[in-house]
Amino acid sequence: MQTAIKLILTILLFGCLIDFPYGYYQFVRFAALVGFGYLAYCSNQQEYKNEAFIYLVLAILFQPFIKIALGRTIWNIVDVVVGIGLIVSLFLSKHTNK
Repeated sequence: MQTAIKLILTILLFGCLIDFPYGYYQFVRFAALVGFGYLAYCSNQQEYKNEAFIYLVLAILFQPFIKIALGRTIWNIVDVVVGIGLIVSLFLSKHTNK
């Protein structure tokens, strides 16, 4: 389940680089809040405190209720960095589970 959430969030975040209607970005913010919140909960349950903290911070950063205005360029950089981080975490979690 966590792998699917990471993949979906990665696709959604990379989709933010395309010029979509504003509703898409609102959806991504809500999906990121829910997804990162779930990942934070799962990481906390597995006692991966550092990961849980990172996911919690990301959930707060992307939450749609009190928007953080960074400008389109900075948000694009954030989206790419977080997307790459999710991909890296997929590979790292596969190696640590073996």
